[in-house]
Amino acid sequence: MNKIIPISLLFFLIGTVSLFAQAKKDTVLVVKDTSKLQEIDPLTPAKAAFYSAILPGLGQAYNKKYWKIPLVYGAIGTSLYFYIDNNKKYHDYRDEYKRRLEGYGPGTGGNYDFLDDSRLIAGQKFYQRNRDLSLLFVVGFYALNIIDANVDAALIQFNVNERLSLRPEIYPDTVTFKPNVGLTFNYHF
Repeated sequence: MNKIIPISLLFFLIGTVSLFAQAKKDTVLVVKDTSKLQEIDPLTPAKAAFYSAILPGLGQAYNKKYWKIPLVYGAIGTSLYFYIDNNKKYHDYRDEYKRRLEGYGPGTGGNYDFLDDSRLIAGQKFYQRNRDLSLLFVVGFYALNIIDANVDAALIQFNVNERLSLRPEIYPDTVTFKPNVGLTFNYHF
């Protein structure tokens, strides 16, 4: 009996309050004009390439592809790091070899006293080759940065909508009734 009174009071209060979850609104449908052509700026790819040539990653920012900027700086920075490191080691090996040619032999306080002359020459060639390859990678990633900005800016203006589609289709041959595989290109006007 004690529980019936609070429960009935609760149902009475809930029943007297009118609740509306959603208010009904009048909606107006506006038809979008899909036949209107978008303006294409032919200089956009050139601007993006120019910006990337001035400062790597600026063309990607111009194209609003901000996620590519760390990739550009990571690729160019890593290659530049290896160029500087290999150049330093090349000069270390070269300076030690020159020191030995001046008459200072192994065991006279050089950094590479444990290496003989043939190993110093091999080390110079190794680090010179790696230095040159690293410089090639720096230049390659710089050029790739410019090309990426140019192509991305050109593809932003490319028309891709629902009316343009490409889908695979399997259809029977009219004579043998064997399935043929093909691609259809549909454009709806």
